[in-house]
Parts: sequence; structure tokens; C-alpha cells
Amino acid sequence: MAVDAGSFRAQFPVLERLAYLNAGTEGPIPRRAADAVHGRVDYELSNGRCGKPYFTGLMDLAAGLRGRYAEVLGCAPADVALTGSTTDGVNTVLSGLRLRPGDEILTSDEEHPGLLAPLGRARLRHGVTIRVVPFAEIAGEVSSSTRLIACSHVSWVGGKVVDAHALAATGVPVLLDAAQAVGAVPVDVNALGCSFYAGSGQKWLCGPEGSGCLYVAPDRVDELLIPWPGYGSLKDAASALELTPAEGAKRFDHGFPPGVRSRWALSSLEVLAEAGWSWVHQRAAMLAAGLADRLAERGLEVAPRGVTTLVSWKAADAEAEVERLAAAGIVVRSIPSHNLLRASVGAWSSEEELAGLVAAATG
Repeated sequence: MAVDAGSFRAQFPVLERLAYLNAGTEGPIPRRAADAVHGRVDYELSNGRCGKPYFTGLMDLAAGLRGRYAEVLGCAPADVALTGSTTDGVNTVLSGLRLRPGDEILTSDEEHPGLLAPLGRARLRHGVTIRVVPFAEIAGEVSSSTRLIACSHVSWVGGKVVDAHALAATGVPVLLDAAQAVGAVPVDVNALGCSFYAGSGQKWLCGPEGSGCLYVAPDRVDELLIPWPGYGSLKDAASALELTPAEGAKRFDHGFPPGVRSRWALSSLEVLAEAGWSWVHQRAAMLAAGLADRLAERGLEVAPRGVTTLVSWKAADAEAEVERLAAAGIVVRSIPSHNLLRASVGAWSSEEELAGLVAAATG
């Protein structure tokens, strides 16, 4: 059955007021998710946060969320840890690997600080070498010292897509930063061949801040130490001091799963899944490609990109341009390091607002 784009868009109230084109930072919130959060808070307010039914309910919500993330990633729920962000997932991997001086981690020249900061810590803490190479050349730069490749699946700068198959073919474990990929483009972690895949919940999945997921390939689970073990990391809480880990990637969950976070994230994922992930991905990519073409036709320098949801273009003063467009009701962001403006185009976007962006950006 065909999806009605207008009805889908109507589920995001912010779009009544703004041309919201910044899901690459924070996604728009569906009305259903807001209602679910209010309902969850009212439930906890009225019933308290205690007793076996309450804690069983939290575990059920977490299991449901793990399953929904697994659907988006194309893997089994047992392969997914619940985290608080992409960076949480990156830190889990880098802190869990037994890194040593002499190890090299290969990364690219288009990485977000959320990946670079954990790499910087690994260099300080473990004495590893961090080598930065051009985004398009990562696979060819692997050396005999390379212990890990850590880079973006989709570059946050302009929307280029890494050659994941070439990375996997090197035989070196790959950690992909999925902040601009999960929810935005089709993902199949098995087909990508990565060992680790860290994503955000608040961006293209329209969930709350402090939500995210980490895929750990089954053959890599036992390779990682648990960086910050807790109650949820354990197979048997009665023998906590023995630190026998829970099965699968669940051992890497970050803390106790908050009910509000789980309920919000689940509701947003349900809205997107009901529209159909194929439709969500195809419509967003189609609209983004059209925006890139129109900006280029009007003489703007559009940054190299792949079949993604991000469109970036050069500006004389990107930060000032962000403010100017915001005053016109158009929300985009700047990439200061590259003097770019970036629009994040979702399936909830409309042709009319994109036309308005083109007119405002080139007028």
C-alpha cells in the first residue's frame, strides 16, 4: 500500500512551523512519541518505581527496543547493545579492545569529534598510533600494524559513503560510526562486513537524547572486555563478583534501561517502521538528490556526496548563513571545519520546503 507523504509528515508537529532540516544533529519528534513519554511519566508518577512488575516492565521495554534496533541494523537482537550515543558505542569498543603500543588505528580526514575524541584517548592511554588518511583512500592505507579501522559509514561533512566492502576485504576489524547512516540509509551490518557498528538514537531514528545502539559481531563479543560492567552486564547477578557476562552484546549495555528513554525510542521507531523503512530511505534519498541538483544548478558548490540524506554546500560565512536561514524559518547547520552549510533531508521533508531553501540560499 502506498504511503501518503503528507500524512506521514503530519506526525511531526515541528514541521508546521519550521523547515526542519537538521536531523543529522537531532531528528524531529513524532507526536506519538511525545504522547508515549507523557504516558510513561504519568505511569511512574502514579504507580511509583518499585516492585517486580515495574522492573520486569523495564526489561520488557528494553528487549523490545533491542529488537527494533536489530531490525534497522539487519542483525539478531542478541548482537545489539543499548547505549547512550554513537560515541558511547565507539568508547565501548576502544576501551574493550586490548590495545598495545605499536598498534595502529586507521581513520579518515572527515570524522566527527565524537569519534576523534575516543581515538585521542586511546592514543594517550594505550600508546597506539592514530593515522588519518583521506576518506576515499582508507582501505588502501591499511598496513601490517593496523589493528582497527575506525571511520564513518556516511561522512557527516557532506554525505559521502565509505567503501565498506573494501574495508572488510582488508581483513582488519572495522568499527563504523553510523551517526549519519542508521535510520537514514539502508543498513545490513552482515553485508557491510563490519565488526562493530555504533549508532545514535536521537538523529535519524527520532528518539531521545541519550539513546543509541552498538552492533558487535558475534565472533567479536568475547574479544572485548566490558569497559564498565554493571547489573545488566551479568549472566547471574547472584555471583556478580565472578563477572560472568550476559549472553551476546547485552553485556555492553550502558546502565539500567530508563523506561522513558525506551518508550520514546520505541514509539518513534514504530512510526518509521509503519511507513516502511524502504519508503523512508528511498524518499529521503530522492529528495536529497533533488536538492543537491537544484543547488548546483543555481551555481552553488555542492560537496561530494553519495546516495544519502545529507547535502552540503560552500558558503562565504557558513555560520552567519545558518543564522540568516533560521530567521526565515529554515533550520540547517554549519560544518565550520569545512566552511559548509549542511541540510539533513528526511522522508518527512517536503518539496515545497526544499524549494524554499534553494530560493533562500541562492537569493
